[in-house]
Amino acid sequence: MIRLGTRGSRLALVQARLVADALDEAEIVPIATAGDRDRTAGRFDQIGDGRGVFTREIERALLAGEVDAAVHSAKDLTGEMPPGLVVAALLERDDPRDAVCGPFAALDEIPDGARIGTSSVRRGALLRELRPGLEVVPLRGNVDTRLRKLDEGAADAIVLAAAGLRRLGLADRIAFLLDPQVFVPEAGQGAIAVQVREGEEELVSRLDHAPTRRAVEAEREFAASVGGGCDVPVAAYAWEGDDGLELRTWVAR
Repeated sequence: MIRLGTRGSRLALVQARLVADALDEAEIVPIATAGDRDRTAGRFDQIGDGRGVFTREIERALLAGEVDAAVHSAKDLTGEMPPGLVVAALLERDDPRDAVCGPFAALDEIPDGARIGTSSVRRGALLRELRPGLEVVPLRGNVDTRLRKLDEGAADAIVLAAAGLRRLGLADRIAFLLDPQVFVPEAGQGAIAVQVREGEEELVSRLDHAPTRRAVEAEREFAASVGGGCDVPVAAYAWEGDDGLELRTWVAR
């Protein structure tokens, strides 16, 4: 029985279930992270430890032998990986794009002064660059919480990952999708990563999707080269073009 460590949010559990179903026998072990416990900060970079707020406790449990593998959203692994751990599998990627939820049909149709909710420094910086007349407001919480806050009027629209909405059966809440070559996604967005201790890759290596790995590794390498993470607005999106892998990047000015 392979024990899979994961965050306890509904989306994280759905993603862990995708991994568990692809393995012969697996048990899901929810682990609370700093990012889940601290709901006071408006943005993730205000909690500290960058994207590690969603991974460090799970990685510690993996190193301590309390779980056999860890399931993460690949975009949460932008930072430096602890010694002794490796990503043994990247499942086939879902939609990498960002999605806007709200009453509008396109980014250009949102009126100046509208409040757009997000907790991502990348999304906020891209919104300010592409639509400087909009007001970006901090909006924390899991997907369900953010959608509820939208419905309650905390923002006029919100930006979320399309893959997360799809996995939760909430694709009908997507008003429109943002062009990934303009509104460039987070490195690894839409992919699920399975992390193990070095030397134990065979536990999950059969789940690895080679095209997804090529794309995500290229994105992560770029983000690392410019110091990207939760507190640095950096984006990277790789895809298979006619002449091989192509990479679109963005760094806040």
